[in-house]
Amino acid sequence: MSYFITFEGVEGCGKTTQIRLLKKFLEETSTYEVVLTREPGGTPLANKIREILLSRENKALTSKAELLLYEASRNQHVEELIKPALKAKKTVLCDRYMDATTVYQGIARGLGLELCEKLNQFAVGDCVPHLTLVLDCPPEIGLKRSLARLSQEKSKESRFEEEKLEFHKKVYQGYRELAKKYPKRVKLIDATGSVSDIQQAIQKEVKSLLKP
Repeated sequence: MSYFITFEGVEGCGKTTQIRLLKKFLEETSTYEVVLTREPGGTPLANKIREILLSRENKALTSKAELLLYEASRNQHVEELIKPALKAKKTVLCDRYMDATTVYQGIARGLGLELCEKLNQFAVGDCVPHLTLVLDCPPEIGLKRSLARLSQEKSKESRFEEEKLEFHKKVYQGYRELAKKYPKRVKLIDATGSVSDIQQAIQKEVKSLLKP
């Protein structure tokens, strides 16, 4: 059987590190073939949309245009990469997915949960994660980490990091609200501890999912 697991959280919460560690764990301890991907992006076309969405140069992008670009990128990602991988019995690990849009655009941007969830459903169809792991990290901590990393890498993908702290606080609370709304699928992981402790908590949730 194939599984679809997504990682979510505020900027700088440690998703990239933890998703790579989980991939290594699954490949070393099981027979699962693992595909690692991310949003926005994941395919050549979706990566081009990613450049528009994350570049600090595109500050004029409206909230509605932003939302529609995310859904366009997501549909391409689902149809071209995620669905074929799952059909081939591979396990897919994705760094951000539809819940990011619900939180960032629906809650933090104020476009509304109902609209964003309808557009998500239109974009992904029945391709809903079996498990969503939200790395629960205070935005003040995560944002500081993320800005330091972007500065070191000299990356232009800082459009969201340059939002005011209040925006990131809304994102943080939004993910917590989703965990309450979808408790069977969305699990909060305390991301304030060591990398090892966080990974152990993640592996515990994943092992529960993979039980026959």
